[in-house]
Amino acid sequence: MTKRPKRRKMGCFACCMSDPNVGSKSLKKSIKEYGDAKRLASFVNISFKSDGSKRRYIAEEIAKMGKGSIPAHVFTIGELSAATNNFNHEALIGEGGFGRVYKGHVEKTNNSVAVKRLDRNGFQGNREFLVEVFMLSLLHHTNLVNMVGYCCDGDQRILVYEYMANGSLEDHLLDLAPNKKPLDWKTRMKIAEGAARGLEYLHDTANPPVIYRDFKASNILLDEDFNPKLSDFGLAKLGPTGDKTHVSTRVMGTYGYCAPEYALTGQLTTMSDVYSFGVVLLEIITGRRVIDNSRPTEEQNLVTWAQPLLKDRRKFTLMADPLLEGNYPIKGLYQALAVAAMCLQEEATIRPLMSDVVMALEYLSDKRAAGVDGDEEDEDTNKNEDEGEEEEEEEEEEEIKDTTSSDRNRSGGIETDHDEDNGESNGKTTKKEEDIQ
Repeated sequence: MTKRPKRRKMGCFACCMSDPNVGSKSLKKSIKEYGDAKRLASFVNISFKSDGSKRRYIAEEIAKMGKGSIPAHVFTIGELSAATNNFNHEALIGEGGFGRVYKGHVEKTNNSVAVKRLDRNGFQGNREFLVEVFMLSLLHHTNLVNMVGYCCDGDQRILVYEYMANGSLEDHLLDLAPNKKPLDWKTRMKIAEGAARGLEYLHDTANPPVIYRDFKASNILLDEDFNPKLSDFGLAKLGPTGDKTHVSTRVMGTYGYCAPEYALTGQLTTMSDVYSFGVVLLEIITGRRVIDNSRPTEEQNLVTWAQPLLKDRRKFTLMADPLLEGNYPIKGLYQALAVAAMCLQEEATIRPLMSDVVMALEYLSDKRAAGVDGDEEDEDTNKNEDEGEEEEEEEEEEEIKDTTSSDRNRSGGIETDHDEDNGESNGKTTKKEEDIQ
């Protein structure tokens, strides 16, 4: 296999940029940001420390945060209580494993915000709170959610984000309310491209690279125009640097989305995120959950169900979400499924880089490929395919006639060649994926 050349990465911190004309002010800023980067690296990679030292370290870092050591706005519990009407149940817009999310309104700025109040029980919530504050303070991109600020008064652990009017991708794709309209093909490809750009930024622009580790539909938030932003960085890890090929860590994430090599060995790379992206892209195309126990046994695991279908192009249309009602470009469907299949390769080294995925999806989200201006082209393609099939049938009929006329007694019967498999064998099936513990 040809070894991929190393791509030049651009640091997300100013200190990683070499400029001989840096002034004293920017130099001071660079030194501060370099310190922030080192603190982030030391914190995110504390998994090798003992539990006792972990707890002390986190307590110390949280204490420093209260003194304004993190470049983000610090809210008081009183301000956030006022913003959410004392965390009223009517303001509740989401609930997860680490706490509840409320919609709030900050009077000072006259802005709506999402207030994530973490569960105060347990060490894990503290660690994830600190990782997320560090990450979102230092990483900024159009397709990453913006952190407005945080609160760590006493034992309170609260994160404040920009409010995303359309909730999560899961709300519109997998938990669609009866009164909601399903996402059309163009919007689905737009969301897929934007989410891919978010991962590309984490992998290729952030220095050191960041492995998201929890890419799933519920973590992709949508604004009023359905532009996607990645949220929930509590499980994020800094990627390997120097000669290292992977980061060894305890297996965490959501069942069904974890890459097989990570689930088996705990060895984490950016390719682990690429696999998770392939799972979500498959969900976007099919409208199916990655794990759905309400379906027949052979269809409960989305990837296992899709693998044999991805080997036969004639079955691609069987995977399209029925809610699309056929309103998608055939060519676009084929290409989107091809991208998903590449991301879901069992061998990590064969999977594409996120930059390659972005390039492919950029075309698919384009108007012509999304079916806006390309309907006529798809109709012509379908028409040509139908005409091709008709021509084959006519040729077979002519062959039958010729054989019949030359052999009147029919003693040997009529022999015709049927190319049922178009030269391809679909007998091979991928071994069923082992359950991820």
